Amino acid sequence: MLKKRPNEFLYSLFTLLAAVIVVHAFWVAAVRPNAQRVQAEQAAAMKADPAYVAERSLWVIVKDWEQESCVVLMLWALAMIGYKWREVSREHDVLERDLLQIPEGMRILPEDTREYARQLEALPPLERDLLVVRALDVALARFGATRNVQDVSEAARGVCDSEADRLDSEMSMLRYIAWAIPAIGFIGTVRGIGDALAEAHKAVTGDIAGVTEGLGVAFNSTLIALLLSLVLMFLLHNLQLRQERLAQDTDTYLDRMLLRHLQVR
Repeated sequence: MLKKRPNEFLYSLFTLLAAVIVVHAFWVAAVRPNAQRVQAEQAAAMKADPAYVAERSLWVIVKDWEQESCVVLMLWALAMIGYKWREVSREHDVLERDLLQIPEGMRILPEDTREYARQLEALPPLERDLLVVRALDVALARFGATRNVQDVSEAARGVCDSEADRLDSEMSMLRYIAWAIPAIGFIGTVRGIGDALAEAHKAVTGDIAGVTEGLGVAFNSTLIALLLSLVLMFLLHNLQLRQERLAQDTDTYLDRMLLRHLQVR
C-alpha cells in the first residue's frame, strides 16, 4: 500500500491545479463577461421601464469568487472520490475470484500453507497489494506458524480492521472539503451583507443598486455552496459505505475461501 500513497498524493495535487486553472479560465472567459452583459441589459431595461422585473440569470448567480472557489473544491473532491471509488472497485472485483482454488471438501494442513502462499506470490504486483491478497497471505503465514485456526481468524480480521481504519483516515481531506464549501458560502454571505450595509446610506436618496448587489452576493454564494454541499455529501457517504462493505466482504471471503478449509491434525 505504500506504493500507492505517493501516486495518490500526486494525483490529488495535479487535479487541484487542473481544477483551479480550468475553472478560473472559464470564469474569466465566459462567466464574468456574460454576467456583466446580463446586468447591463437588466439595468437598461429597468431604466426604460420602472415596472420591469429582472429574471435571475445563472451567470449572475455564479459570478463571484466565492462561487468560483466552491466549484474548484467540488471538482477537486469529485476527482478524489473517483480515484478512491476506482481503487475500492478493484478490491471488490478480486473478491469475485477464487485466488487459492481450493477444491470443495479439501482440508489444508499447516504444512500445506507454503504451497498456497506461492500462488499469491505469483499474482501481478498490483494485485499483491490488494486487501484480500494481503489478508490471505497473513492468514496462511499465521496458520503455518501457530497451527491455531482461531489465531488465524483474528490475524486476518485484524488486517481487515486496519485497512478499514486506514480508508477512514484517508477520507479526512474529503470531509474537510465538505465542510469548506458551505463555509466559503457563508463568507460570501458575510461579505455581501457587509457591502450592502456600506451602501445603505445611498438607499435614503433612492439609489438601492448597491444594497441589492450586496444582498445578491450574499444569497447567491450561500445558494451555490449549499447545493454543492448536498451533492458532495451524498457522494461522500456512498463512498464511505462502499469502503466499509469492502472490509466486511473481505472478512466473509476469508471465512468462505480459506478458514473453513483449515484443519490441524
